[in-house]
Order: sequence, then C-alpha cells, then structure tokens
Amino acid sequence: MAQTCGFVAIVGRPNVGKSTLMNRILGQKISITSRRPQTTRHQVMGIKTLQESQAIYVDTPGIHIMGKDRNRAINRVMNHSATQALRDIDCVVFLIDRTRWTDEDQIVLDKLVHVKVPVILAINKVDRVQDKATLLPWLEQLAAKREFAAMVPLSAKHGTNVAELEEEVAKRLPESIHYFPEEQITDRSERFLAAELVREKITRQLGDELPYQMTVEIETFRDEGRIIHIDALVLVERQGQKKILIGENGERIKQIGRDARLEMERALGAKVMLNLWVKIKRGWSDDSRALKSLGYDLD
Repeated sequence: MAQTCGFVAIVGRPNVGKSTLMNRILGQKISITSRRPQTTRHQVMGIKTLQESQAIYVDTPGIHIMGKDRNRAINRVMNHSATQALRDIDCVVFLIDRTRWTDEDQIVLDKLVHVKVPVILAINKVDRVQDKATLLPWLEQLAAKREFAAMVPLSAKHGTNVAELEEEVAKRLPESIHYFPEEQITDRSERFLAAELVREKITRQLGDELPYQMTVEIETFRDEGRIIHIDALVLVERQGQKKILIGENGERIKQIGRDARLEMERALGAKVMLNLWVKIKRGWSDDSRALKSLGYDLD
C-alpha cells in the first residue's frame, strides 16, 4: 500500500472548537483551549500518523470581522495567519458551531471560494442540539452553500464521529512519503507550549476580565532532566491590566502559576519550577516589530 501524506487546514470563526478538535484527533493537548474567542493566536501543527497515512493538521486562529476595537496589528496578524494556512494544503476542514450561521462563518466560506482542494464541512457540538430532527434540514441548507467533499456532524469535546472525519480526510490525502517521523506530533517546541499553557490558564482564570492586550514570553527554559526551570513574563499594556492579573495580595497570579505548572508537568513529563512575572509593555499588540519579537508570524 502506497504512503499518503498531506496538509489539512482546520478553519472557522473564533470559538467553534478548532483547537479542541485537533487535540481530540491527536489524543493529547497541543493547542490551548478556552471559552474565550480568539484563544488561538498562532498556527499550530499537529501530526497524526497511522500506518501508511500521515495527516498534518494546521490549527488556525479564528477568522473574524475587523471592527474598530479589533483593528490592531495583532488582529491583522491572526486573520492573515488563518488565511495563509489555506495555501499549499491538500484538504480543508471547515468547522462550524451546530445550527448557528453568523457573518463570520460567511466570511470563512467566502475565503474558501478559490480553494481548489476538497473542503470537508464539520458541524461541531451536535451533542448540544436538543431537537435532532432539525439536523437533516440544516445539513440540506448547508449543502446548498457550496459543494462540500463531505459533511460530518460531530462532537470534538466527546469524540463523537471524529474518527469518521479522520477517515474522510485520509481519503483525500495525496500519495507521498511522510514528512515527519512517526512519533512526532507537532512542529512546536516545548518552550512554545509552556508559553501557551500559561496563556491558557490566564484566559480561563480571568474570563471576561481578561485584558485582550496580554501575551506571554518565556525568558528562561532550562531542562535539567528531572526538573525544568521556566521563567515567564506576562505582558500587558496598562497598569490597570497588571493589577487585574496579579489580584489581591498576588493570589490570582499565584493560582495561575500553580495551574500552569501542573499542566506543564503533565505535558512535559518532568517536574517544573515555574516563576511568573507581570510586566507592562505599552502598545505591544499594535506594534509589528514587538509582535515579531514575541513570536507572532508576520510573514
């Protein structure tokens, strides 16, 4: 049997479950998740190798409408990153949320007009649809929007029909040697993962209080075998944002540190000594040079 290998872009508006879907496919956390829209800010690659088939999934930031409050350099970078993922790929998984169709879903669909590769529509969170009888007519409405290679209702959270989606993807991968070793599951470094896990815990801890202009920079990542020493900076733009993150008597930042450290130990398989600091870096989210220095892909 010939080997197959290809790149699969997972696209959709913010908060439809793209990162949850990729983590489910890979069987472990590679992309961070939260209920907050636009948690994913970078392209993250997840590699799934099964015998002769290798699917390289690319989790992307949610494609969103650029309003006045979002028209900052970081938002332009995220939209650009998601759009760039549609180049040089072999298949697209377009993820939507149940029976909801928004203007941002339409924007994603419009971006797929010129895509020449198969587009699979995945309807996520169907476990939360109360009246299952509404699904069939909804699928018929979706089928009229464009010619999809396949349509798969699923639940990324619970794993329902995710294997069926993987089968549809596998059918559409071209014959090719595998680009990555069988045991590799991502192109991202442990240092990147550590920064993302801190950002995830901040996002989950703060919820609606979260300063949008917040990012995490790893200053030190020193692996001593059984212990990994990590120093991380949480960057915000204003004093008020710093105060929110630290919390009363520093309790909030301590809890964030504890949660992040435990998650890192599970992910990295070693004891982690984590130090967190909060620092003000004014205007970083609207400064292309600062974004590039913080690891945001501007190319």
